[in-house]
Amino acid sequence: MAAVLDLDQLRTFVAIAETGSFTRAAETVFKTQSAVSMQMRRLEERIGRPIFVRDGRQSRLTDEGERLLGYARRMVRLNDETLAAFDEDELTGRVRFGTPDDYADRFLPEILARFARSNPRVEVTVRCEPSSILVEALRANELDAAIITHVAALAKGSEQVVRREPLLWVTSARHSVHELDVVPLALGQATCCWRLTAIETLSRIGRAHRVLYTSWNASVVGAAVLAGLAVSALPESALRPGMRVLSEADGYPRLQPVEISLIRSWHQTSPLIDALSEHVICSLDNISVPLTAAAE
Repeated sequence: MAAVLDLDQLRTFVAIAETGSFTRAAETVFKTQSAVSMQMRRLEERIGRPIFVRDGRQSRLTDEGERLLGYARRMVRLNDETLAAFDEDELTGRVRFGTPDDYADRFLPEILARFARSNPRVEVTVRCEPSSILVEALRANELDAAIITHVAALAKGSEQVVRREPLLWVTSARHSVHELDVVPLALGQATCCWRLTAIETLSRIGRAHRVLYTSWNASVVGAAVLAGLAVSALPESALRPGMRVLSEADGYPRLQPVEISLIRSWHQTSPLIDALSEHVICSLDNISVPLTAAAE
């Protein structure tokens, strides 16, 4: 008779894959690290294949482990969906959602309006923070879902890319600050991937520059641009009236596109989190490019 897989073991396995650590997974599933290790040994015995391999001090998935992960996620989700199907109550409660400040103005109205129409009794708590802080909040079980700027090292494969758009050089449509010999820049904090990309690109072509304004707040960066004080690098969805997009003809090379990802809690699944996630995906897919800040 074929071995029966243990859903609790599969849930722990998914937690390890998504947190990248036996230790963090133990905290997520409320078990000791030794209990987690025992579960994984038993799961390997059931599968009959090694699912982890040592890589220095880290453990990473083998090819068989990667293959199992897709099945494990589906089985855990199906289990949760099956239980939820027999709960006839309308979706109620609270769901915690995170987004970087850069995306809040552009994406939140559509997301919240769409979700509220289908789930009028659900309370949505929104937290605006940089992507790196949102990922840590998810790990600490302080959020249920978030959209983040996709950086592979942040979420370690647990994210789902849901939107791609250009990263653009922008300046004021009424000023010529972009023509200065030393380009003044308004960018995010030192760890911001858009900042790193912008500085690396200008350095590569030998264009003199200096960062004059630094903020995680998109409104602050946008204000510096609109006032004609600085040039910035912003995703297409963040363009505002009064901004001008700079091109290679202006001496500003093309930048790598932005990927926006949805990341869900690896602490638990629920119909509420799934419903919000689906609305996020649909909303981001349907939001069009603003027409008020076209390239000149």
